[in-house]
Amino acid sequence: MSHVLKRWEPENPEFWQKEGSAIANRNLWISIPSLMLAFSVWMLWSVVAANLDKAGFKFTKDQLFFLTALPALSGATLRIFYSFLVPVFGGRKWTAISTASLLIPAIGMGFALQDPTTNYSTLLVLALLCGLGGGNFSSSMANISFFFPKSRKGYATGMNAGIGNLGVSVVQFLTPLVISSAMFGVAISGDGFLFHNAKTGVDKMYWLGNAGFVWVPLIIAATIAAWFGMNDIASAKASFADQAVIFKRKHNWLMCFLYIGTFGSFIGFSAGFAMLIKAQFPEIDVAKFAFLGPLAGALARPVGGMISDKIGGARLTFWVFAAMALTIATGILPALHSHQFMMFLGSFILMFILTGLGNGSTFCMIPIIFQTERERAVAGKGEALLKQARLDAAKESAAVLGFSGAIGAYGGFFIPQGFGTSIKMTGAPDMALYVFIGFYVTCMAVTWWYYSRKGAEMPC
Repeated sequence: MSHVLKRWEPENPEFWQKEGSAIANRNLWISIPSLMLAFSVWMLWSVVAANLDKAGFKFTKDQLFFLTALPALSGATLRIFYSFLVPVFGGRKWTAISTASLLIPAIGMGFALQDPTTNYSTLLVLALLCGLGGGNFSSSMANISFFFPKSRKGYATGMNAGIGNLGVSVVQFLTPLVISSAMFGVAISGDGFLFHNAKTGVDKMYWLGNAGFVWVPLIIAATIAAWFGMNDIASAKASFADQAVIFKRKHNWLMCFLYIGTFGSFIGFSAGFAMLIKAQFPEIDVAKFAFLGPLAGALARPVGGMISDKIGGARLTFWVFAAMALTIATGILPALHSHQFMMFLGSFILMFILTGLGNGSTFCMIPIIFQTERERAVAGKGEALLKQARLDAAKESAAVLGFSGAIGAYGGFFIPQGFGTSIKMTGAPDMALYVFIGFYVTCMAVTWWYYSRKGAEMPC
């Protein structure tokens, strides 16, 4: 089988039904587990930081929040570059290469976390390297967008990102289990660390290095699957200069802003959720609850994409932002003030669901915006120009999907840092939460003016 597709016309119904659909879905279902592993590695520190004390590490709350925030900073920065690499290298090649790169932080953390004398600077470097997983999202989403027609892009990007996002929940569920046993034997897992729980009076052994090692065989398997099972699309080839036109597009920057509000919130809350529970509800066993929010958000993302395919992404996005602001004001803040954990947990799970719906709806908006814009420019000028306009729109929207994912990912740094700074300055996270409410109201206004109101510039 040739891995390079010489002909690719997803908007042609006959081509799509005869061969396009099967090829596109095969690439999608290989891409999904690769992206899931990328998210797991990216968010490793969101759960590892909350367990460092069990392995003998001694750091302040501010230092721990910074460790959870740092992978988002490097991941978001890498996404800027990854956004443009699929048309340069090809989707199959870059998926395999970028997935294999996850072995670096996974193996590095496996060894470093075995030794409680490992210095903080080393852990900071490893946190930065986990950003390799964050970078993969932009290239993965750009790649998958090329394979599907306009009518199926909401489904495709929603499934790829939504199930891929499950990696955040998987890492928070699996890590507490694997660090509780020498599952790889002493030769790999090490001797472990005896931790005395002052609350329960129970001594227990922990092998924190397993948090890194457990992903190694899975990463190798996903890399092999991508290399031998995926495709490159010949017509999707483009240089960086070809794709750089998006920086002149107003809607690129507007969608980046909105994606900070949706995905930035999802990844930021995912990174800071466990530490926030530990800081505000020290009596609660974090491991029992931290994975629930990211799980809900990830499962909601494909739903957001499918709803948007039916009612329009802009309409759903507007109401998502309204509900997010309301949930903080009427749920999270009152729960913190009254120290009601179940109310806090329920409100935060709702926030995660809303971010998931918004992630799906914003990514459904992007291809429609750019295809509509390019089609308007050549309206009435002939079928050849229309076909070229759609090809240009596919390249532009793929670049915007990746680039907006990069900018949105900075929320993963600012949200946990916001919590840490607010707690350090005032003793509570309230100040950060009020800032988030104001931001969501601004996102509502942008969505309504440009995309969802009657007579909007680019209804979608």
